[in-house]
Amino acid sequence: MQPRDSLGTDEELVEIVIPVFNEAPVLEAQIQYLSKYLGTSLPFRWQITIVDNGSTDDTLSIARKLECELEFVKVMALGHKGRGGAIRAAWMQSESTICCYMDVDMSTGLDAFLPLVAPLMTHHSDIAIGSRLSRTSNVARSPKRELISRLYNFMIRTFFAVRFTDAQCGFKAIRTDIARKLIPAIRDDNWFFDTELLLVAEHNGLRIHEVAVDWIDDPDSRVHIRSTALEDIRGLYRMGLTFLCGRGEVDLGEHHREPLKNDLGRQLISFAKIGTVSTSLSVCLFLLLMNQMHPVLANLVVLAVTTPLNFWFNRRFTFGHRTRSDRRRQIWTAVSVFLGLVVISSFFLVLTDESSPEVSLLVALTCWISSSAIRFALLRSFVFRTERNL
Repeated sequence: MQPRDSLGTDEELVEIVIPVFNEAPVLEAQIQYLSKYLGTSLPFRWQITIVDNGSTDDTLSIARKLECELEFVKVMALGHKGRGGAIRAAWMQSESTICCYMDVDMSTGLDAFLPLVAPLMTHHSDIAIGSRLSRTSNVARSPKRELISRLYNFMIRTFFAVRFTDAQCGFKAIRTDIARKLIPAIRDDNWFFDTELLLVAEHNGLRIHEVAVDWIDDPDSRVHIRSTALEDIRGLYRMGLTFLCGRGEVDLGEHHREPLKNDLGRQLISFAKIGTVSTSLSVCLFLLLMNQMHPVLANLVVLAVTTPLNFWFNRRFTFGHRTRSDRRRQIWTAVSVFLGLVVISSFFLVLTDESSPEVSLLVALTCWISSSAIRFALLRSFVFRTERNL
């Protein structure tokens, strides 16, 4: 019998998926260890699902043996390789309340398992992930893997402005009803599956809970760093284009989380951060172009480069508009803002035509900054007006 307490009900089930490929030497010992831990530590009904994805050794036969010996172990056999595909197949067929997955090497300390699934059982969060990059995590791995992991996750946080810190840790859980909504939108069936799942989830406003983990590098890891890194970069490029083109939305139905109302403070900070980066870029471009062309023309080029970028980032991150709805009006507003800013700044630059380059830069900078308050008010009250702004 599996242990029960007041946290669970007879219907609640946690399914732990273990994708395996040629893991015959370690599979039996690791599944025995995991089963023993779950049987004494987890206050919910549980099941272990071993998903063999095209093994060529005795992995599948050992898994079948464990299925016969252990009551709460089952086996799925796929005819093709791919960790993401294995997780996809198991999660989409799952009848559990919560689906999890972890690597068979058990690199992640199991003491983090209950904190991983608890926020999902209470519906506080939609997805939970282990993080090796949390300040309170204890991690032992080679300098090479540490550097690559940090660079990869830095790229994700920089280009997608996500809140989660570790996309690749093989220790994740998701509410099954959410998984059935998200997984059809995930294209990758290999190592990028994890990252794509999290990017799509956060893009659609789902809450991702992070758990600090204890993690020890597996010296027998099957991950080929170079090929996996190239695959991940291609995946990030594809996801960037997807979001840039206004795609990536999933119909979550009743699982959609409504944004908070009256989030003026957050919007102001986000607008200021984007404006600071945009203005810094504008200054650099203006200084670069000013000695090669007239200040009015340099100002035109600068605004043509930075205004669309500024508008898109504010649309995506400040005001949370990620769909194609109402894009035509928004684009025309962006064009109007651009033309208005060009006219105003050009007028004052013409008035100071005989002045030094420093004065021209100061005039242009004053126009850019002065227009910010007007642009924010316009974007908030008209362009991206929603119920949460009321």
